[in-house]
Amino acid sequence: MAKNILILGHMRHGKTTVAEIIEEEYGLTFKDSSMASAEIFIYDELKDKYGYSSFEECYEDRKQHRPEWFQMICDFNDPDKARLAKEILNRADMYVGMRSNDELQECIKDDVFDLIIGVHRPLFPEEPKSSFDIDIWQECDIIIPNSGTKKDLRNKIIKLKNIFDEKTNQQNLLSNTVLEN
Repeated sequence: MAKNILILGHMRHGKTTVAEIIEEEYGLTFKDSSMASAEIFIYDELKDKYGYSSFEECYEDRKQHRPEWFQMICDFNDPDKARLAKEILNRADMYVGMRSNDELQECIKDDVFDLIIGVHRPLFPEEPKSSFDIDIWQECDIIIPNSGTKKDLRNKIIKLKNIFDEKTNQQNLLSNTVLEN
């Protein structure tokens, strides 16, 4: 089964749910970019600015400061734009929630990921480019539409086993595969 997986998508489109299902079904571990970033550096940098009394409080408040977190991650990744991805993959099999196209392009150039999965929830809005500037339709190996129930989503992910195995064995997955119901 493929490891070193990236899961992309806009806020509230279901990235973490997809990662949780993959973890349950296939035993792969994941780290959310916001959680990992907060653990590695953001909490220390923001605790005094916003008066956070705990790491958890900082993490829970992240949605109020998405452009700021985006910029902090970009700064952390300077000059090595793949730095955070590499650190996350040293701790887990999947990186969930990359937001910067510059970071993604560096990871692609460095061959950091075996598989890039996009999650798209058609009825939910996309984020502004100030907090997410990746075109998932262009960059992902697989797009998982998330327009049904969690059970529907789980069934789509179960179909991924063959794709994971094919990618691992052949390293020849067609780009922009979209999983149907």
